Amino acid sequence: MKNKYKTLFLRQSYMDSYDTYRDALQNKIANWDYIILTASNETQAKAYREQIDFRLENNVLPKNTKYAVIPDPDGKRVGSGGATLNVLKYIAENEGTTDLSSLRILCIHSGGDSKRIPQYSACGKIFSPVPRVLADGRRSTLFDEFIIGMAGIPARIKDGMLVCSGDVLLLFNSLQLDFYGDGAAALSIKENVQTGKNHGVFLGGENKNVLRFLHKQTVETLNNVGAVDKNNNVDIDTGAIIFSGKMVNSLYSLIDSDLKYNEMVNENVRLSFYADFLYPLAEDSSLERFYLETPEGEFSNELKEARNVVWNTLHKYSMKLVRFSPAAFLHFGTTKELRTLMTEDINDYQFLDWSGVVNSNYHGDDFSVYNSYISKCSHIEKGSYIEDSDIHRDTYIGRNCVISGVTLQAVTVPDNTVLHGLKLSENRYVCRMYGVDDNPKESKWFGREIDEALWTKPLFKVCETMDMAVRATLNNDMTDELLSLKDSFNQADVTSILPWQKKLDDKIISESILEAAKNRAPVSDVIRMFPHGVSERVERYIMHEADKLNENVLEEFSEKIRIYFYTSKLIDRENLSNKCFGTICSAVMNTAIKDTKYNPDYKIAKDEVVVRLPIRVNWGGGWSDTPPHCIEHGGTVLNAAVKLDGKLPIEVTIKKIKENKIIFESTDIGSYKEFDNLSDIQKCNDPTDAFALHKAAVIACGIVPYNEDVELAKICKNLGGGLYMNTRVINIPKGSGLGTSSILAGACVKGLFDILDEPKDDNELYYKVLCMEQLMSTGGGWQDQVGGLSAGIKMVTAAPGIKQNIICTPLNISKETLDELDERFALIYTGQRRLARNLLREVVGKYIGSEKEILDVLYKMQQMAVLMRFELERGNVDRFAELLNEHWELSKKLDAGCTNTCIDQIFIAVDDLIDGHMICGAGGGGFLQVIMKKGVTVDMLEQRLNDVFADSGVGVWRCEFAL
Repeated sequence: MKNKYKTLFLRQSYMDSYDTYRDALQNKIANWDYIILTASNETQAKAYREQIDFRLENNVLPKNTKYAVIPDPDGKRVGSGGATLNVLKYIAENEGTTDLSSLRILCIHSGGDSKRIPQYSACGKIFSPVPRVLADGRRSTLFDEFIIGMAGIPARIKDGMLVCSGDVLLLFNSLQLDFYGDGAAALSIKENVQTGKNHGVFLGGENKNVLRFLHKQTVETLNNVGAVDKNNNVDIDTGAIIFSGKMVNSLYSLIDSDLKYNEMVNENVRLSFYADFLYPLAEDSSLERFYLETPEGEFSNELKEARNVVWNTLHKYSMKLVRFSPAAFLHFGTTKELRTLMTEDINDYQFLDWSGVVNSNYHGDDFSVYNSYISKCSHIEKGSYIEDSDIHRDTYIGRNCVISGVTLQAVTVPDNTVLHGLKLSENRYVCRMYGVDDNPKESKWFGREIDEALWTKPLFKVCETMDMAVRATLNNDMTDELLSLKDSFNQADVTSILPWQKKLDDKIISESILEAAKNRAPVSDVIRMFPHGVSERVERYIMHEADKLNENVLEEFSEKIRIYFYTSKLIDRENLSNKCFGTICSAVMNTAIKDTKYNPDYKIAKDEVVVRLPIRVNWGGGWSDTPPHCIEHGGTVLNAAVKLDGKLPIEVTIKKIKENKIIFESTDIGSYKEFDNLSDIQKCNDPTDAFALHKAAVIACGIVPYNEDVELAKICKNLGGGLYMNTRVINIPKGSGLGTSSILAGACVKGLFDILDEPKDDNELYYKVLCMEQLMSTGGGWQDQVGGLSAGIKMVTAAPGIKQNIICTPLNISKETLDELDERFALIYTGQRRLARNLLREVVGKYIGSEKEILDVLYKMQQMAVLMRFELERGNVDRFAELLNEHWELSKKLDAGCTNTCIDQIFIAVDDLIDGHMICGAGGGGFLQVIMKKGVTVDMLEQRLNDVFADSGVGVWRCEFAL
């Protein structure tokens, strides 16, 4: 295929054929009325039917076409001609008529024993692998290529039957065919004479009909008879022949009675399709030479009489020579040719999307593999071809081997060896072994002389398992029951072939998903690998593997959440996504709960505690503090504590009460409830519950147990009284983006430990809030509570780990810089609440899915936080403002929903008054933050907003840093 123009044409023809095939599936074009395969016996026919039924079930064959597999009668070999007549007999009986002239029939002769490629004896060459993945995600076989490649022919003929050989892949463009004659048409392609001498060649006449058939003639003979053109090419016999509808009727007339059928279709006659049906069509043929044509069986009087009838019936027809060019054909001939094609020559067919690796977890180029699992702890030498096999650890496969249909573990396969496994009836197994260069028709095995043909020589031990069969064969164990290649083929359980291939397919998919999760491959790559989803068996297997992983071990935690997440994208079921995010919550909570046990020794030490905290504004590194990012990579955040109108707007009041009960109140939303039942408090995972935060606080602090059954009155008695806890967010609208919920949680934790007189360091307070958020099933990171619990402007970091060790470092900023920043910093309310979107899952899902752009953005956001700190400590507020702008652009890449028309217009309206701008929190509403230009005042900013957004709720809120 070195001619690039020929290659380009064939590639486009290949693509056109697939488009035509898709049209055929939808009945947009003329379809075959019948597609019929011939088989050597009923066992082989059963295997073929299973393959066809599987494709019909999966809607990859045209539904309006009738399909059949016709074995030779009674398992007797009747020749390819007899098989063709058998096909016509079946159709006539099925149609209930002797007039078949109006039908379009595709007949694929695939009933051979495949003696020269024995691993395809049971499944048939027609279902042997073709090394490419079809556009619909399926692995291709020779049969699939036939269906696709021949899809355009019904529209190019009036009627009739196309007969093909099942071991030849023909590449051509059906648009080059137009056949409406009454006779036959031989479909030929141009090939170099050196190739032609090994095949059949047509000699064409001036009238474009076939003059002679030349089978495996020398180059000299081909030149002498004029079969070689000026380009040194000949017309190759591709094995594809079209018979017109009229000629089909003539063929059927040979067997239109039981007597005629019995005379024509039997073991003694064994009519050959090519020698007996085509020879009479050549213009220079004669009856005398016809009698001498080499038969498929033996010469006999019955054959001579049959040929006489065939001659009188068919010689009146001529055969048109139809040349396709550019075109090509591939003959799946011998094991040696197969290995060479699949390994050394595979790159020559990249234009057909052929690949040396099809459906495997292996991704290299040392050897070729098709639908096989390859353990990383195995070793396979260059030049080998592995198909439909499961290769386990500690297996060594030598150079230039062909491995098919086996499971191998801890064995050594010598160089140049074919190893092929077969399941037999009664759940027994055999492993056949021979040399890649061996011809089973000859009396040689691995090049050594044996006393009969390799095909019939009993050499392979029958065993109870495949593993035993493999080891017996490799160890040359010839005790007990032995089978030959022929006998093992005849005794094969053909119904096991397709299930084995599907099982392997599922294992490869499963292991590929598990490997992708382990290596944190982008989920988009996984979806591209399996665009049609996965089977229930794959789902069960990978869920089983995920469930075995320990979420409290960092490496296994990372793998586990991604298995759930990737599978949810392939199957599109919410419960799998819930498992992913549930695992994150569970890992954080279990770590916290482990250190947060109910403490019956706690005592209320104070009558009342009031905690007031600021809100926070986020500057750099947002989202990096959110699990699982902070768990796997740590987090880096820069934020500041801020007062509004000179006040600390987050307030929690906790009081000791005499009654043995717990009372929760939320003043700002007007909710109040008394609890005297512990189970009601333990139900804290409903985000719509007005007291979910209160409940989670007393659990996280160990005041009440998380899941123990203890009477609440007893808990209060141990405490020395009941508790009253009131939360209040002063004059801040919901969805503000100022971290109020987490800061309120921090105030609760701080207040509870204070009233118990149990001093806790800042890190423990931060972690208790993180635990609370998991208890409430709200998720989230740690920057909000740190922002409110720790005063001033600070850098907050945490190293990777399921338990986060949070370090809060105040910035070393000069008074002049703080004064300038305080003067130029302002908060703008958008007048709209942030919409309740499932934002946390969206952004975290992108991170878990290892989307490269998101990973880059999160990394750059953390870098931005460090740069912001650097510029502020240098006193460069202008550069800090520029970095704020850059961070805003990154935020939009992370979540396009963080902005909207209103937000964009607010920033545009004040653009000439500000140097820097960004949202507060996740955006989409709530508050915005700006760094005003030097000389611009808050009043000027407020006036501008009033001019544009008068009385709409958009406005400046007075603020200052809480130092």
